[in-house]
Amino acid sequence: MAKEVKEVKYKMSAERYNQIVEELEYLQTVREREVADQIREARSFGDLSENSEYDEAKTEQGKLYSKIAELKNLLENAEIIEEIKADGKIVMGSEITVRDLDLNEEQVFKIVGSQEANPMEGKISDESPFGAALLGRKKGDRITVQAPSGTLNFEILDIQ
Repeated sequence: MAKEVKEVKYKMSAERYNQIVEELEYLQTVREREVADQIREARSFGDLSENSEYDEAKTEQGKLYSKIAELKNLLENAEIIEEIKADGKIVMGSEITVRDLDLNEEQVFKIVGSQEANPMEGKISDESPFGAALLGRKKGDRITVQAPSGTLNFEILDIQ
């Protein structure tokens, strides 16, 4: 009996999708030529068995091809998320102002797909415990999130 393979979708904005397309194009053109030139130059140094420049260039080529394959996979399985307004509820693309009830501090976050998440920029993944707890909530709701550092309590102040 064959197991069903679940297709993974990567949620992202159209902006992030376009950034990946640009990066892939750069890697397949400019960067691939640079690495090919490095390999050609290293070969000119002679004996490949003791040629560290050649080994480094081939390693770089492997990393490049791996990154290209990764980006192609992301694009092939991308699910573009439109910023939707859902009658005052938090959805993908929402910008949320919350108050940390324990520290009495306000913070602003944007709910994004996992490929765009960057907590240092206030972009949190819809798949993270905090992001998942916010989805579907409304202004004034209080949420509790289990984090590695303990239980965190927030109140939703605003949704954009």
